[in-house]
Amino acid sequence: MNIRPARRQRNALVDMTPLIDVVFLLLIFFMVSTTFDKQTQLKVDLPEASAIPEEQKEQKVIEVVVDSKGRFYIDDRELVTHDVETLKRALKKLAEGRADLPVRVTSDRQAPFQAVIMVMDAAGQLGMSRLSFLTRAPAAEN
Repeated sequence: MNIRPARRQRNALVDMTPLIDVVFLLLIFFMVSTTFDKQTQLKVDLPEASAIPEEQKEQKVIEVVVDSKGRFYIDDRELVTHDVETLKRALKKLAEGRADLPVRVTSDRQAPFQAVIMVMDAAGQLGMSRLSFLTRAPAAEN
């Protein structure tokens, strides 16, 4: 009787080196060819108020207005320069050392958001934590 010995199957080895080379070349290509856009200002559509708040007791409020060009007005006077240090000096002068005074920020819909962030930073650095943002009342629906 002629019995054939069982065939041993050889495992085929696949060389992964060329595949890894191609993947790294593609990765390098995409890293080099990609361009990133630096956003200089955030585009934000300011919200409408959902409810009209009740009137509060009259107290001194520091009013900061940011117009569409990013200029600052504090109590209806425009600041000479539009940097954080000038803004901090003006807020400090009006607050007269009182960090508990509320700061009301009114900004134009087209105002650069960076300008609003500068107001928040200046108030925060002076310890003023009572910030409020004015919005327009919602349009009446008919």
